[in-house]
Amino acid sequence: MDQAKIRFILNTIFMIGAIASVIIYFAFPEERSLFMIVIMTSLAIKIVEFFIRFMF
Repeated sequence: MDQAKIRFILNTIFMIGAIASVIIYFAFPEERSLFMIVIMTSLAIKIVEFFIRFMF
């Protein structure tokens, strides 16, 4: 699998996670811990993609 395809998959997962976190934030305001878990996981995936883009 080439680098561009891996980056595309990671970016897609990040965008899905970001959209899901916004939905969770407004739909379930009492569930802040769930929101934090989803957004932090999405950010971790984005950081991995960032390192793939600039390190390899």
